[in-house]
Amino acid sequence: MVTGPRVPPQLETERLLLRQWRDSDLDAYAELLADPAVMRFLGDGSTAGRDDAWRHMALHAGAWSLRGFSHWAVELRESGELIGRLGPWFPEGWPGLEIGWVIAPRHQGRGYATEGARTALRVAHEHLDTNVISLIRPGNEPSAAVARKLGGTLDRTIDFMGGSLLVYAYPPPG
Repeated sequence: MVTGPRVPPQLETERLLLRQWRDSDLDAYAELLADPAVMRFLGDGSTAGRDDAWRHMALHAGAWSLRGFSHWAVELRESGELIGRLGPWFPEGWPGLEIGWVIAPRHQGRGYATEGARTALRVAHEHLDTNVISLIRPGNEPSAAVARKLGGTLDRTIDFMGGSLLVYAYPPPG
């Protein structure tokens, strides 16, 4: 289990606000999880309904209480629009401290995942652990490209959560 001080509950990057979850995020988050293009590389690939989206938000909000960190809600600073989630993640049974990201398709390709995940990786190294990974489904080249931009290298392939996952490892800071 990762130990250490809590990570900041809110951070700003050049274009993003990484913040705690709000009940008012439900509509935008439910839309995100109902999109087959988003979900094809997450979990078992199934889309999620509104009730599941709420439980998913509660899962991340609860992890903040239990572990002192989780994925932040990702908001565009300019407009206040919720566009996804990202951050450190390490629930029970996970293969390592992970930096993960999910960005709405209409906002992909603009560098938001890289910008936010770079901040999340720095925070994880500073507050949690120097051993950090990202888990990426084979075929998810956009996410693999983000991992490589962050300095990650393909370390191994594992069978986890019902399928193969590529494990990208990040070098410790220094």
